[in-house]
Amino acid sequence: MGRRWLFVGLSAGFFVAAGVAHYAKATDVLTFGLSTVALAGLAWTVSFATEQVGERFGPGVTGVMQSTLGNLPEFFVVLFALSAGEVVVAETSIVGSVFANALLVLGAVILVGCGPTEDGVMRFSVRLPKDNAILMMLTSFLIVILGISTATGDKASHHIEAISIFGAVALLATYLVWVVDYLRTDTAAEPSHTEPVMSMSGALILLALGGVGAAFVSDWFIGALAPTMDRLGIPEAFAGLVIVAIAGNAVENFTGIVLAKKGQADLAISVVKNSVAQITAFLYPALVLVSLFFATRLTFALPPVLIAALLLTGLALWMITSDGEATRFEGVALIAFYGILAVAVWYE
Repeated sequence: MGRRWLFVGLSAGFFVAAGVAHYAKATDVLTFGLSTVALAGLAWTVSFATEQVGERFGPGVTGVMQSTLGNLPEFFVVLFALSAGEVVVAETSIVGSVFANALLVLGAVILVGCGPTEDGVMRFSVRLPKDNAILMMLTSFLIVILGISTATGDKASHHIEAISIFGAVALLATYLVWVVDYLRTDTAAEPSHTEPVMSMSGALILLALGGVGAAFVSDWFIGALAPTMDRLGIPEAFAGLVIVAIAGNAVENFTGIVLAKKGQADLAISVVKNSVAQITAFLYPALVLVSLFFATRLTFALPPVLIAALLLTGLALWMITSDGEATRFEGVALIAFYGILAVAVWYE
């Protein structure tokens, strides 16, 4: 327990260091670097607190809670990007979060999760992967329709914003129906018998502090992003799709892998899959509606490469996880998908 509190203290220290660098007008590269480490520290803190809450509930409830809090950095990053007029960073970071979680993080979780098993196969409940694939395909349907409309220049292409608003409402309504039914079913799941090392109130306070800290760090992060990318010669789209997406989803990156290593397959998959579901069917449409209050609007109209990648990612997830089993080969394949996409975006 002492070592865990040491990590919490280190996370707080990097948070303070990032804040000092930001307000003291330190170099953008230094502020960006400290903010990135601070996000990772907050990820560990939130993952630890969520694990303590998870000892009292089923994996579904914990996964929804983890993904909700874990996506707070991404939510704030996109908001600050839109307020700064960085529409490319906003679009690519939100879609990049889908790719980072569905391909890179899930692939790593499967690789690690196969380790504790005797036959090298990671096994988990099939309902969440199937539900997640449906939500992702629904979002992909909307994005593909808008992409075809934009490419052909038909009448609907002149009303992308209106279609995006209606689509956002439809996605949110679908997500609400799904999450209510999912949580209602999961409440019957048997909680872990492991004794928590932190009180419920302490864990909730730590979760709240992690969410508030994420808001501040995301602001500092996005403020230093563009100057840092210019100085290092990194393309804007790549920065949003890879750097911002991975940093903004550090919670799921860390938590899912740790849980998989401990042999908690259902909870590990729940954390990652719930994050993908929330980004595609909740976070993305919510940001589309929130962006109506900004001069820079977010829509579901994306570049052709990202449209194709999103659709194929949904198909890959269905094929790999819908049977409730995954092997090391499939984990490596998911990571390879992500690597190919990242290289392609670098040259876009």
